[in-house]
Amino acid sequence: MGVRAEQKQKTRRAIIDSALGQLSAGRSFSSMSLREVAREAGIAPTSFYRHFDDMDQLGLVMVDEAGLLLRQLMRRARERIQADRSVIQTSIETFVEFIDTNPDIFRLLLRERSGTSEGFRCAVAREIQFFSAELADYLNAQQLPRDIATLQADAIVTLVFSSGAEFLDIEKSQRIVHQQRLIEQVRMISLGGHAMKQFQNSEKEKEL
Repeated sequence: MGVRAEQKQKTRRAIIDSALGQLSAGRSFSSMSLREVAREAGIAPTSFYRHFDDMDQLGLVMVDEAGLLLRQLMRRARERIQADRSVIQTSIETFVEFIDTNPDIFRLLLRERSGTSEGFRCAVAREIQFFSAELADYLNAQQLPRDIATLQADAIVTLVFSSGAEFLDIEKSQRIVHQQRLIEQVRMISLGGHAMKQFQNSEKEKEL
């Protein structure tokens, strides 16, 4: 990468980080102005347009980055399951760590999921669907039928994202209790999936 391209990449990163930094102040993305973001990034407002068409495009890029980061973390979590820890426990712990270290990114996903911009809502919905589809693929690879794996993945992702909002609002000292509760809730969904698999198998045997 040349010096000019590298500098352009750094400036683009500074713009994104500037917007994320303002989210930490309890603001929604829609309340930010281009001038504020540019000022925090240390550039002139006109320079913003060398990197993004407008604020909406910046927001969509941020949503895509957030979704990709979370999916990558969860993939690595499933790949490093230890013998004494279940996939559910490891995945939930990884998810909570993600919220701890990236609270602004998670706030962006939560707020824009039900925000006023249809483009943002669709982008967040798409990222969540990617997240759910990857989990369904994993469950299916663990011998769970595709239809049950899809239902189970959707239920788990809905629960986990809803619970994530709670983790943002409670003290870190209290999170271990909420984390354990979430682990148990996901385990209940998992048991339901396996029970449904057994039920389907028994129904098929009756048909024979």
